[in-house]
Amino acid sequence: MQDTLSQTAQDGAKLTGRPVISATGLFTPAESITNEELVASFNEYVDRFNAANAAAIEAGEMEALQHSSVEFIEKASGIKARHVMSKAPILDPDIMAPRWDARSNEQWSMMAEIGVAAAKQALERAGRKPEDVDAVLCAASNMERPYPAMAIEIQQALGIEGFGFDMNVACSSATFGIQTAADYIRAGNAKSVLVVSPEITSGHLNWRDRDSHFIFGDVATAVLVEDAAIAPAKHWEILGTKLKTVFSNNIRNNFGFLNRANPETAGTADKLFVQEGRKVFKEVVPMVAQMIIDEAQRLSLEPTALRRLWLHQANAGMNRLIAHKVLGHEANDDESPTVLDTYGNTSSAGSIIAFHLNSDDLAAGDTGLICSFGAGYSAGTVFVRKTA
Repeated sequence: MQDTLSQTAQDGAKLTGRPVISATGLFTPAESITNEELVASFNEYVDRFNAANAAAIEAGEMEALQHSSVEFIEKASGIKARHVMSKAPILDPDIMAPRWDARSNEQWSMMAEIGVAAAKQALERAGRKPEDVDAVLCAASNMERPYPAMAIEIQQALGIEGFGFDMNVACSSATFGIQTAADYIRAGNAKSVLVVSPEITSGHLNWRDRDSHFIFGDVATAVLVEDAAIAPAKHWEILGTKLKTVFSNNIRNNFGFLNRANPETAGTADKLFVQEGRKVFKEVVPMVAQMIIDEAQRLSLEPTALRRLWLHQANAGMNRLIAHKVLGHEANDDESPTVLDTYGNTSSAGSIIAFHLNSDDLAAGDTGLICSFGAGYSAGTVFVRKTA
């Protein structure tokens, strides 16, 4: 605390306790899979499976797998493509999962590598050096390992003094991370905090499940949350944040270190992403829409006057309904921009990508909302106002 305050004093700034978003960063993998490529691979797998099990299927002992289609995917989700860290193995019907060489303990992990890339961009855009940052939060859905914390590895790779820790609230990890960072600023315990969300979601997706094989993509984002006193001239005031959790099994992943206690089930489908999509849609949409409206009113903001909504990029239909309930009309692409079509669902990173790519054009004084929702259930809102 004293070191932070003395450094701030040297900078000629007095801490205000008001958190702002100074900058964001984005890392996008070079490779992308189109729906056409994905469907061709999936359908080839289906044909092979059905041929290999023809006798059992004919005898009624096993159900035949059904083909997927581009039309089905786009109608169900709005997704047209997704970026991935490892394309060829995912499209190989014999593998259908990402593959890369194992890294030694002396090498940077993959999550740290892409997280650092996004963080460096955020720091550069804010004109900030690593030594100016006090803490790193790695907020993501699926950590590469339990410990040491990914955040501490990212902190070390960037050369940041201070502290770091991991947090996982599934698709709401980034917004939960932003509120946590904002709380450090409000309390005076930090002046600059990086929230990094490396999401290698291709690793937890069942690419052989027709109902979900198209959902996820890989990416990394970073959000630099700072005290207003040291923020660059162009930044986003954080007007208020709100978090909410309600327990549900409708989105679940049972992978964990205790799986070894029951090796017979260690490779079953529930050790990857599973969801009851219709139930999620029905339950989450009204919960999130009402949460946004209530929090906006608490902040003396008119929900219908929000200039832009940067919503979680999971499903185009969910976003359309939530935006309609909040704004009072069918939102256009300017009011509720979509990156889902090219990035797919990137879990906690989705709303941050939307904000990163679709915020520079707003005018000073414009207000908007960064919002996430997903497994847990978990939901987070970050209301922001653009400065000069």
